[in-house]
Parts: sequence; C-alpha cells; structure tokens
Amino acid sequence: MADQLRSLRDQLQADLQASNVAKCQQLLVQAKIGMIHLGAYTPDPKQVDTETLLASRDILEMGAYVSVRVKDIASFERYIAQLHPYYHDLSAVLPASNQMYPLIGLNLLRLLSQNRLSDFHTALETIDPQQLQANSYIKQAVDLEQFLMEGSYNKVWSSRNTVQGEEFLFFYDSLISTVRNEIASCSEKAYDSLPLQDAATLLFLNNSKDLLAFAQKRNWKINPAEQVIYFAADDKDAVEIPQEQIITHTLAYARELERIV
Repeated sequence: MADQLRSLRDQLQADLQASNVAKCQQLLVQAKIGMIHLGAYTPDPKQVDTETLLASRDILEMGAYVSVRVKDIASFERYIAQLHPYYHDLSAVLPASNQMYPLIGLNLLRLLSQNRLSDFHTALETIDPQQLQANSYIKQAVDLEQFLMEGSYNKVWSSRNTVQGEEFLFFYDSLISTVRNEIASCSEKAYDSLPLQDAATLLFLNNSKDLLAFAQKRNWKINPAEQVIYFAADDKDAVEIPQEQIITHTLAYARELERIV
C-alpha cells in the first residue's frame, strides 16, 4: 500500500504539471483512500514510516493547489487543515517542504479575501516571526493586510502586478471583489450619485461594461445622458424616529420639572 501511495504521488505530480486537473481529482480520491489505510491523516512517526509521511504531505499539498484551480475553496481549507500537523507537529521529524510557505501565504490571502481578519491574525501567530518579512509569500499577505487597514485600496490594486501564480491570482481577484463591494457600500452611504468615470475609478473597474454589470448587481440606476450613476436608497438601515412619542414624553418631563421647582 505504501508503494502504491508513492506511485500515486508521482502520477499526481506529472498530471498537475500538465494541468490535467480532471485526472488529478481522480488520483486524489485514490490517494486519500490509501492514506486512510496507512493512518496518514493522523500522522504518527512511530506508526507511519517517513517515506509514507512525505508522500502523504506531497499529496495533500497538490490537493490544495488542485482545489484552488477548480475553485473549491472549502476543499482548499480542508487540505490546509490536514497539512497543519505535517508543517508544525512533525517539523522535527520531516525535512521542510518547499511548498509550506507558498501554501501558508496562499491561505493567508484566502482569509483576507473572505474578510476573516481575526483568523488571519491567528494564522500569523503560528508562523516564524522572521518569515513575516523575509519570506515573499508571507510578506505579500502581510503587506496587503496593512494596506487594507490603512484604507490604501489603490496599493492593493496596484500590487496585482507582483502576484505570481494562478492560485494566488485567484484569491487576489477575490480580495479585490471584497474590497470593491466594501467601497460600494461606503459610497452608497456617502453619496447620492457619482459621475460614471469617477465611480469606475473608485471601484477599480477598467471599462463601462464592467461598471454597468456591477451597478446592475447592486440595483444602481445609470443615466447615460448625464453620465451619472445614482445609488439606490437602502431603507433597511433607516431607523424610524417616533417623533410624537418623544415630544409627548419631553413635554410631560418639562411639566414635572415645573412642579418640582
């Protein structure tokens, strides 16, 4: 079974490099069954040999990348959780993985894109402090979080050119979508309307087609003649003030004060 698992690992590597995602998914199913039989999901170096542990770690890492390529975020999160004991509990037993920090950085980017800042900082606490600035994959996520806290959304947008890898771009674009919606929500509260060009610039949209599609999703009204976008009023946040009741109570309170005086 251990030899079969290593063979599956090698096939998986070849198909992942060839971008044969469908085949990778099939191989992952077989590999997971093998890992269950070998006890690799609860890795114990006393019960599982080192070569099997290394093969299992490789399989989980490749599974994480495949999950992103098929846009299965829940699956990616599970793979990261399964890799945690390999990266931390077995760090004294297994040689360091070249994919550890890229995947940790990718997971940090996922947390940012989901606006899960508390989980983001919890994940940072498990990382060697020296790697926060020394490792490019970790620093990228740390810098993006800093830009978000500063409200420097233009820096978040401009950093796209430095993002490398299909998987990182997926989560980065998801982060931009989260930022765009946050800007849109703030704009709805701050303005009644905006010129189309200003709205496109504010939302980091490059053309009118994308702006029109985004406006439609948020029920905004566009006046092509005026080249202005009107934000839909959101009555859900409106609070009705009971004016008559407040006035009545205030007058009653004033009469009581007069009697006391």
